[in-house]
Amino acid sequence: MPVHPSAIVDPSARIAESAEIGPYCIIGPEVEIGARTRVMANVYMEGPTTIGEDNIFFPYSTIGVASQDLKYRGERAETRIGNRNKIREFVTIHRGTEGGGLVTSIGDDNLVMAYAHIAHDVRIESHTIIGLGAHFAGHVTVGDWAVVGPYAGVHQFCRVGRHAMIGPHSVITQDVMPFSMTVSEREVKTFGANVVGLERRGFPPATRDALHKAFRLLSRAGLNTSQAIERIRAEVEPCPEVEELIGFIQESRRGVVK
Repeated sequence: MPVHPSAIVDPSARIAESAEIGPYCIIGPEVEIGARTRVMANVYMEGPTTIGEDNIFFPYSTIGVASQDLKYRGERAETRIGNRNKIREFVTIHRGTEGGGLVTSIGDDNLVMAYAHIAHDVRIESHTIIGLGAHFAGHVTVGDWAVVGPYAGVHQFCRVGRHAMIGPHSVITQDVMPFSMTVSEREVKTFGANVVGLERRGFPPATRDALHKAFRLLSRAGLNTSQAIERIRAEVEPCPEVEELIGFIQESRRGVVK
């Protein structure tokens, strides 16, 4: 296990032999680091934290530290990070709290760009791109393949659906629908389906067309949400993605961005 002489590694940390710990890193107790994960330099980690294989942590990132939530009282909580993630410079990831299930988690194959903040009890799935300086308040969930633009801010307890794209500098205070492209200027608006992203991910034309029609009814037909859902069920060709979109809306506690 290559550990730089200037690094400080707690004896209780469990680090795979093929992992690499760079100069001036501090790896605290109860941190577990998987095979071939590289911790470059000046990275600070606290446990309990579990990190999978083939990740890379760039300089000055901070992983698993205590929440900034004023309700946090030092209860034992953890951070879980999967495989093949890229965590860039100055990213901060805080561990969970009792109020959110005691876990902050990040899945596989995510890119978290520099200066992003992932607060307590956030759950990020896999294949996402988190832009430069994006910030997630506590208890946010982000679905697979979502893209969150630079300097976007997501309010606590909001959900970002699968394959959604959030534009730069957007302020998100309600749930962002799956498959949507959502941008806030003076107010947050959904502009329609994330057509380019869906095409890149291999969604067939019929599915893209159905989602396009569904979003037109949701955002441009002058209907309230219940009316729009009725029209979608009546007029849009059924497919699993449209059903997922409707289910996401119906389960929302905060309402969805339209």
